[in-house]
Amino acid sequence: MKFRYAYQQFFSHISIIIVAFLVLSLLFAHYIESLVYENKADELVSYGKAIISDIDHNPEDTGRIINQYSTVLSKRKMTFSMFDQGFNLYSVGKRGPTITNLEPEQLREIAKGHTLVVNADYKTFGSEGVTFVVKPYINNGRFYGGILIASPISGTSAMIEKVNQFLLYTILIALGVSFLLSWLLSRLHVNRIKRLQEATSQVSAGNYHVNVPASNFDEIGELASDFNRMVNKINRSMEEIESLENRRRQFMSDVSHELRTPLTTISGVIEGLKNNMIPEGDKEKGINLVSQEAKRLIRLVNENLDYDKIRSNQIQLFREDIQLQEVLEIIQEQLYLQAEEKSNQIIVEADPDVHVNADYDRLIQILINITKNSIQFTTNGTIWLRGRSEQNDTIIEIEDTGVGIDPKEVENIWHRFYKADISRTSNPYGEFGLGLSIVKQLIVLHNGEIDVFSEKDKGTKFIIRFKNEKNAAV
Repeated sequence: MKFRYAYQQFFSHISIIIVAFLVLSLLFAHYIESLVYENKADELVSYGKAIISDIDHNPEDTGRIINQYSTVLSKRKMTFSMFDQGFNLYSVGKRGPTITNLEPEQLREIAKGHTLVVNADYKTFGSEGVTFVVKPYINNGRFYGGILIASPISGTSAMIEKVNQFLLYTILIALGVSFLLSWLLSRLHVNRIKRLQEATSQVSAGNYHVNVPASNFDEIGELASDFNRMVNKINRSMEEIESLENRRRQFMSDVSHELRTPLTTISGVIEGLKNNMIPEGDKEKGINLVSQEAKRLIRLVNENLDYDKIRSNQIQLFREDIQLQEVLEIIQEQLYLQAEEKSNQIIVEADPDVHVNADYDRLIQILINITKNSIQFTTNGTIWLRGRSEQNDTIIEIEDTGVGIDPKEVENIWHRFYKADISRTSNPYGEFGLGLSIVKQLIVLHNGEIDVFSEKDKGTKFIIRFKNEKNAAV
């Protein structure tokens, strides 16, 4: 059986309110009744004290005092009786109650000097309910008698009934307002929950751009905020997954292309050698070509392995202080022949006292990759290898006068096998390959930074910044 949440909220609110009103009403009615009876009893006690006091001070005018008070009290629908120490009637006013109708225990308490107060009594003095007070007269510790004053409770009951009637009207009005407010609040909360439910359904259907109104007013508002954050994270995750999937497809396509070219060359040369289709004088050239392409395949595989190791933090850096000028000159010597093949000149500009804190082998790998990239895309130009200290950093610059890169494509060169421009894909190393991707990851592992500034047809500058901290943590 389905019980709607709005009705659950409504009935829970109303149940609590009704119970609270009933309890409060009963307590208030009891309090009012007690208060009215206590006030009536206090009034009777004060009359009793006044009568006894007047008679005590003017015993010769006892008759006049009794008649006077009898007249006054009768107008207030009160009666009184006086009795002696034997509880015999001494003087009785009009319609005065008889003291002997009291219980023996009550008479004993009165004889001890205790004032007897009864708020409501329906049996002692007949069928009509009364409030009565028995005030004993004690003189020098001796009981001489007292006075009994009674008042019918009909007027008191009528007043209490009137109060209860007003209380009932108030409760009914309050319950009506509570019904309305409970219904409105229940509908408000249910509508907010429905919005969350509808948004959840949209998310389950694949819509990760949905948002719901949120606030910090209550738990539902906080839940809506958490829901929006969750959807935003899912949306970013889905975009990242889509981007990774696109990159994976592109990577597989690029790797296939990279591997297909040398494999095709190797296969062609081997078939030619096998079928004696290559002249004797060109066989050595073909064998050299196969060797070069095989080395190229090995390099591609090694670069992929290196890249994955670097991405998964599976390599360890052994950092030390290295003289930068010496390293740059080593790069210059190693790449001299490659630069000369394209009529390029490599110039080193660094002071002997400039040092860099890095892993030696990985630093060589970084600089060779970037410098090779500059050589690949520069012809009849110059490549500068610069080093300098700047506060606590060591700055390395590699600048060329090559074809440059479109500024819009600069950030993309760190992606695996990224093709920046069709005019730059004829190099023997296969576009950008994995070199720059590895470079970026190695610099990040060194807690360093790398920036690229390039202008089409004017050249490119790589700026590497290493923190010059001795014994830096890996």
